[in-house]
Amino acid sequence: MNYRHEFHAGNFADVFKHAILTRVLVYLMRKPAPFRFIDTHAGSGAYDLAGDAAGRTQEWRGGIGRIDRTALGPEAGALLAPYLAVVDAARASDSYPGSPALALALLRPFDRMLFCDLHSEALARLRARVGRDKRAKVVALDGYVGLNAFLPPLERRGVILIDPPFEAGDEFERLAESLVAAWRKWRAGVFIAWYPIKDRRGAEMIARRLEAAGMRALRLEFSIDAPRPDQPLVANGLVVINPPFALEAEAACLLPALVRQLETGRGDTRIGWIDRPFEGVHR
Repeated sequence: MNYRHEFHAGNFADVFKHAILTRVLVYLMRKPAPFRFIDTHAGSGAYDLAGDAAGRTQEWRGGIGRIDRTALGPEAGALLAPYLAVVDAARASDSYPGSPALALALLRPFDRMLFCDLHSEALARLRARVGRDKRAKVVALDGYVGLNAFLPPLERRGVILIDPPFEAGDEFERLAESLVAAWRKWRAGVFIAWYPIKDRRGAEMIARRLEAAGMRALRLEFSIDAPRPDQPLVANGLVVINPPFALEAEAACLLPALVRQLETGRGDTRIGWIDRPFEGVHR
């Protein structure tokens, strides 16, 4: 499959992924020490919802466009609030914030950001968005190469987001291998890797590879309907290596509230650790 960010901006997968990413960033900012955010497949940073790509698919209408804050409940609403605050600011200009825009809006003056991408048009837009922000650096580099080259960071704390487009047939294998190699270089880092679910084989392979390497990793999956290999994407997941202590409980509160609003059929969310089966389905 090919999951280019600009065609799917603001859809159900973005809401899930960016809500969890925001919770991780918020957690790291509770401590005064600086940290680094590395985005290996950064894209253009933010996306024009009225532009050609997002306008053609209109997927955001079934994602961020369906979020009803009044129906989230107080606890889930509070967890989602930092993410929605950045979304609201972007929507004022009819755009949706990708992960670089989220980080630029949320991180503190002394935190640092590194964004990698290879697509020239995306890089130009990302550089324009970063502008003269001294906290951030944009690098024209394959994300997997960057993952190996820039670890460990000087700050000793940090979050690495690996969100590839899954253009290559061996993307699941490369993602698993890259995660293991990066973790061995920096065992204290928080790694967040996104993957699509058309069937269970790729997700299970990643979990088994990480488990065999000895990692501590939380697996979160979010679907708006039952996935099928021959149908559009309706399910996706995140594996979070070294997750913040509170993330499992926060996800158990937040994700069911989101799936109730975004599901189009038999939606569900699954939460579990890679060394044991999922502990049921939370609706």
